[in-house]
Amino acid sequence: MEAACWAHARRKFFVLADVAGSARRAAQGKAPTVLSPICLEAVRRIDALFDIERDINGHSPEDRLTSRQALSAPLVAELHQWLSEQRTKLARGNDVARAIDYLLKRWTAFTQFLGDGRICISNNAAERALSGIALGRKSWLFCGSDRGGQRAAVIYSLIVTAKLNDVDPQAWLADVLARIADHPTQRLDDLLPWHWAKAKASRADQAA
Repeated sequence: MEAACWAHARRKFFVLADVAGSARRAAQGKAPTVLSPICLEAVRRIDALFDIERDINGHSPEDRLTSRQALSAPLVAELHQWLSEQRTKLARGNDVARAIDYLLKRWTAFTQFLGDGRICISNNAAERALSGIALGRKSWLFCGSDRGGQRAAVIYSLIVTAKLNDVDPQAWLADVLARIADHPTQRLDDLLPWHWAKAKASRADQAA
């Protein structure tokens, strides 16, 4: 299932509106840049969706879905109508038209989050988690084989998952590798980072 990133869609309008550049110029006492009113309005509308997401961040998927259906869905519907109207006023090669087309042509993917509370509105967290791999890829350019690449991907995923759950990846891996040979196969999920951390805390409480 493709779930498109609203941060990427917003960025296209943000760059064309040059909001940051205009703010810098104003801070320097220079005349602000003339901004595209369509892009500014698009950024404002998308920011409203992010405001809702900030309020429900950390809530259960069910609560997030309820809030999105009540608050976000009407805004998304209005945005689609507004973008469609603006698009008819622009030439095909216009930069603003391209930014609008990026959204409209992927609308199903962009609206997946409205029907599933598990889906994030942006993939910024995933991109940050992958940044270490991207920065170091010149040091580990080759995996030796397709199977090696698949295994590396699994290890990367596990390590990042540990980090996202505030678990020390090195401590977790050392403990799991030492115990996994004798661990029941039907209970392998007990060794996943979030379960492992709870079990470790429970053992520490018992020892105290």
